[in-house]
Formats: sequence, structure tokens, C-alpha cells
Amino acid sequence: MKRLFSILVGISLIFSFLLAGCSSNPASQGDNTGNQAGGGKYIRYNSTREPTSLDPSRGYDQPSYDVVNNFLEGLTRLDKDENPAPAVAKEWKVSPDGKTYTFYLREEAKWSNGDPVTADDFVYAWKHMLDPETASDAAFLAYPIVGAEEYNSGKGSADDVGIKALDAKTLEVRLKHPVPWLIGLVANPAFYPIHKATAEKNPNWYTEAATILSNGPFKITEWKHDSEIRLEKNEYYWDKENVKLDGVIFKMISDTNTEYQLYQSGELDSSSLPSDMSDQLFAEGKVKVNDSAGIEFYRLNTTVPPFNNLNIRKAFNYAIDRQKIVDLVQKRKQKPAVGFVSYGFKDPAGGEFRDVGGALVKYDPVEAKKLLEQGMAELGLKTFPEVTITYNTSDVNQKNAEAIQEMLKENLGVEVKLAGMDRKVLTENQKNLNYQISRSSWLPDFADPVNTLEIMVSDNSSNRTGWKNERFDKLIKDSYLEPDNAKRFAMLHEAEKILMEELPIIPLYFYNNVYLEKENVTGVLRPVFGYIDFKYADLK
Repeated sequence: MKRLFSILVGISLIFSFLLAGCSSNPASQGDNTGNQAGGGKYIRYNSTREPTSLDPSRGYDQPSYDVVNNFLEGLTRLDKDENPAPAVAKEWKVSPDGKTYTFYLREEAKWSNGDPVTADDFVYAWKHMLDPETASDAAFLAYPIVGAEEYNSGKGSADDVGIKALDAKTLEVRLKHPVPWLIGLVANPAFYPIHKATAEKNPNWYTEAATILSNGPFKITEWKHDSEIRLEKNEYYWDKENVKLDGVIFKMISDTNTEYQLYQSGELDSSSLPSDMSDQLFAEGKVKVNDSAGIEFYRLNTTVPPFNNLNIRKAFNYAIDRQKIVDLVQKRKQKPAVGFVSYGFKDPAGGEFRDVGGALVKYDPVEAKKLLEQGMAELGLKTFPEVTITYNTSDVNQKNAEAIQEMLKENLGVEVKLAGMDRKVLTENQKNLNYQISRSSWLPDFADPVNTLEIMVSDNSSNRTGWKNERFDKLIKDSYLEPDNAKRFAMLHEAEKILMEELPIIPLYFYNNVYLEKENVTGVLRPVFGYIDFKYADLK
């Protein structure tokens, strides 16, 4: 997804990959079809950057979870129709009150060293996620579990968390209230198991290939940091008969032009679209488009001027032409973000949550100018202060920032500076509220709109704006307890309206999956709510 490296850097990257193709390692020698020297089948996929972490509790972003989703597996796994299907758990039972789930693990589920996958591995992993010392951004997903929030917030004990191994192959999960989405939720990588014995012996097990055990379709055999991760078929995987590939090679190429050039030369089996070639590739019918859920947006630091002022937040929102960003900058046929919850969520009546909620933010440069003047008067400002947009460095993020920079200058007369930085630095700055405007994204963890809206609850670790609204918080928390789905969705619609009236964020556009893929690649799953899955992939 990334661009605006210099031409020399792009050329050097290409040269380095060509050299890698001459390696003596058989799995590195491609014939430009994906079939590797030695007769194996390896898909080469670009994950854009180094994973944040391959600890399922700590990664919690797409480049990390795309890898995790292929070397680990949870109680359930999204099937070809995107429904949660039995995985490590062969079956489960739900108590009449909907508050206790009992999962029965497969006898044949094993780790890549031959050890059995046990209920204790899940207990260990989930409590590790909830441990305050882990500081997992995904921990809030487990809050419906009895005692989970209390333990994660430092107010309770791990012993009081409602997760228990009844025996080696039976896991009991006790909930504070019914959670209709639980079976889908445990298909999320945050709830994957960790080999307990390995983690207790080596707390940094997830940092190098040699110490990572797998229970999924593939196992990690090599990790060249900031370059590539090599996965091979896991001979101990319980469903290995349905895994057709010999492996997957995850590359880490941040520039879309370089990525596309490597795709053209046969060094990659799929590619994103360089924006300057998008129109041509669409016209030639070479582009694949899949539905996806999620949103590209900017966070605003509402704790300090100028974005502690509502009218200034509105002014910046109204000054941005989202349709122009989609049509002229991105060129990937996304939909402009007119709310916070993306498309893909079904309303109880059968329609789209987004359509029912309607357009909650608009482009109105005339009104934006008036709001800016009003906000400046309220803050006692005669001139607008210096403002900087920060983003994790990539060509896509930079182009978005440059387009918004120009719109704010043209429509508001505001000069905005841009600062690209490493993603980890950006995330840390967001958590510490050390920014003014900052690039962000959200990919839902399960197929319910509450998972998007709940990240803006005031004490949620993903909020990172300093924004607080008691009514919003109450609606989200009450929605967890509401058994009537129609009433629950009404609460979520009201909560979204509050968020979009207060605007601690700048929604930009909703995601889709737009990509190029070699004709001989089949069976790659790109779920609307989930991460890329090569379990059923093949090379013909």
C-alpha cells in the first residue's frame, strides 16, 4: 500500500529481490508462476511491513494478524462462506441462559512439535491477553467474560476470570451476559492459543522463527526481519489433507509501485494497485474487487487546543471532500465514509446498518469556513495555530495527507504540516495523546457494529483521542445487555449519531479489497470480517 520512496530506493529494492531470487535456497527460486524450484507450491504475498508482533495478544493489526491467521488457529475458523466453523474445537455446547460455553477440543489438534493442543493453552493465552502487564490492545474484546475487565484493569485477579480447563480437551467460558457473536469472536487471532510450556520457558518466544510453535495450517520456518517471513505446510495440522500449498512467503514491501513491479516480474503472486495505474488496470479488467469492512480515518486530539473546540473539529471535517479522495487520490472504488460504521453489517430488518444510519458527515466548505471563525472566536484566537498531521510512512498515507493538506488550505486558509513516522512511534504517540491530527484505521474483529463503535468508549485503549461522552459510553455498555436485537441496534445508531455530532475523528473512506492476482492462484480467502487465509489456496 505504500509509495513515494525515491526512484533509487525503488530500484534498489527490486535489485535486492532479484538477487534473492538467485539464492541457493530452493524455496527462494521462483519460475514466475508461484511453483518453486524443487516442485513445491509457494504463494508470494506482500504484507507491506514487518509485523508489530506475532504474539496474538500483541499484534492486533492487519500485517501481524495476516501472518498469525495462517500459523495459528483458534476454537473456530471462518469457512469459505465466512461463517465461523469448528476448528480446534470440534463442537461446543451453550447453557440455556446463554452465559456458559463449553468447547470440546479435537484429540488430533497438535502443535508443530507434536504436542497436543490443550485447553490450558487457551486459558494461558487468554489470560496473557488480559494480563495488565501485556498491555494488549485487544483485551477489551474479552470483557464479556466474567472477571476479564476487572483483571485487565488491575482491579481483579486472574483466578476470577471465567476461563477454565475442565480437562485437557475441554474448555469452559463463563460470560457476564449472553454474547451472540462469541463463536465468531473466537475465530479472531486475539483468541488463538499459545503453547504454554514454550511461553513459560521463553517469554520472548514470538520474536524469532526458531522459537515459534504453530497449530495452524502452516508453520514459520524463517523470519528475515523487515524483509520476509517464510511459512511451510504444518505436517501436524489436524486438517492437513485440505492444505494444498507447500508454503506461503510474506514479503514486506511498503511501496505500491515497487510491489506492482515485482508482481509484473513474477516475484509476487498478488499486488495492490498503484494509483497512477488504477484507471488503466480497471479498464483492462485485471482488478479483483471484494467486499471488506473497515474505515480509514484521522484521530483528533480533543484534550488541547485547537481540537478541544467542537466547531473547529466540525470545520476540519466539513472542509474535506471525501469523494475527491476516493476518486482522484485512491482510485480503488471505495465508498466515502459518511459515518463511522462501514458497510457490511446487516441490520435486524435485513438491510445495511450504514444505509439505515444514513450520511452523518458532509462536505460543505462554506459552512466549514464559518465554523472555523466561530471556533477561533470561542478560543480567543486571532490566527490559527500551527497544526501537524502525523501518519505512518507510506505512499498511500502520504498522498491522503497531501490531499487533505491542500483541501484545508483551500477551504479554510489553514496551513497544515505533514510528518511521516514509523508505525510503532505513531501508535505510541497516539496512546500518549502526543499529536494533533493522526492517521488511523479500524478493521472490525467480528461481524457486529458494536465492535467499531466500542473503540470510542472513553476508557477503551483504542480511543486515543481523549474524547469522552457519558451518553455514548452508556449506550454502548447497555447494548451489551440488550437481548432484543432491534432495540440493541437502535442504541448503536443513537451512539453513532452522538459520535458524529461530536466528531473527535475525521472519517475518510470505507475499505474494500482491491487487488491483482495471478491467474493460477485459487482459493485464497479474503473475508469481509477477518484476515487473509491461505488454508484452502492452491496454485494450478
